[in-house]
Amino acid sequence: MIVLQFLAVIIIGYILGSIPSGLLVSKYFARVDIRKFGSGKTGATNVLRTAGKKAAFLVLLLDLLKGALAVVFAGLIVGRNYLVINDFGLGLLVAQVLAALASIAGHNWSIFLKFKGGRGVATFFGGLVALCPVAALFGGEVFILGAGLTKFASFGSIAGVVGTYTVLIPLTVFHGFPLEYLIYALIGSVVIIAMHRENIGRLLSGRERKIGEKAKPVPDKLSENTPK
Repeated sequence: MIVLQFLAVIIIGYILGSIPSGLLVSKYFARVDIRKFGSGKTGATNVLRTAGKKAAFLVLLLDLLKGALAVVFAGLIVGRNYLVINDFGLGLLVAQVLAALASIAGHNWSIFLKFKGGRGVATFFGGLVALCPVAALFGGEVFILGAGLTKFASFGSIAGVVGTYTVLIPLTVFHGFPLEYLIYALIGSVVIIAMHRENIGRLLSGRERKIGEKAKPVPDKLSENTPK
């Protein structure tokens, strides 16, 4: 029974994350398929460039909510039950972390978008808000400062997740915060940095797009997403 509960937690987290908020909102506000513009990603940054501030803010909230709800549902499903593997008992915190990571995976590789999507930053922080609000607040502030000072959302995103992981190290070692939070931040950071590898290349070469720049149609994405 508990194995099925853990499996349900992962599936629900993934499906929640897979909901293409950016695509749906950009179609409603601007009547465009966001996958055919700018980076082709479905996150709030590309929505901002394509559909405007109101649409981007709504997408940000919805993507945050996906991660947070995954954690909440995991708590409701698993409760105080434990999955015992050898001498280890995997309980609520492990289930919540798995759900949050599954929601990030769903956002980045959505089952509704042929396993494409965004980069997972907002969904990562949404899960963290439900798991560890203190770390989420710190990482969010680092993100805002990094993006605000440089005008690069990609730089702010990377700085935010790395800052989150960094602050959780002393919180875990010296203040007894659960190790599961640190593991979540580590895996989430690695995934998000990997998803930004093209951005890192553009940052280093000085070709990265700044926040607010209008997205242009991308011919190869137009043909890629057009039904044949």
